[in-house]
Amino acid sequence: MGFVQRLPLASQLGLAAAIASALLLGGAYYFEYVVGLDPCDLCLWQRYPHLAVIAAGLAAVACFAAPRLALVLTLVAITGLLLTAGVGLFHVGVEQHWWSAPMACTGRIPPGLSTEALKQYLLSTKMVRCDEVVWKMWGISMAGWNAILSGGLAVILSANIAKSIRGEAL
Repeated sequence: MGFVQRLPLASQLGLAAAIASALLLGGAYYFEYVVGLDPCDLCLWQRYPHLAVIAAGLAAVACFAAPRLALVLTLVAITGLLLTAGVGLFHVGVEQHWWSAPMACTGRIPPGLSTEALKQYLLSTKMVRCDEVVWKMWGISMAGWNAILSGGLAVILSANIAKSIRGEAL
């Protein structure tokens, strides 16, 4: 842990963001590939910001010699966390039927199919709906946990940056 403690705060926070996103993304892949829960489109949309958070967070660590650049990269990571939390919150609303899902969540049918080909396509395609909860823990879906954990981490990281800016240099 000595190396991490010697990093400037912005790099430490970027690393925390990268690790958290890697764990959340790893959990999503675990449920997909080990448990066998296919993701819907909104589930997939929540993953993309996590990839950006990991990249920005690791770049913040790599820029430890330039603390201001590390701060900018950490802010990018925080923005990614807020974005995935927002998509997660939107997904929860879809799951709870507070609002409608995007058209992409209702399935895609290739254009120009004959009646027989359409029938075969519909019978052979497994459609994953965005408005159906496939897993819950303590009454909260995976989308809800993503929103809570990502949003909470974004708030904690932001508070640490604000505290640091008020009290000392990054």
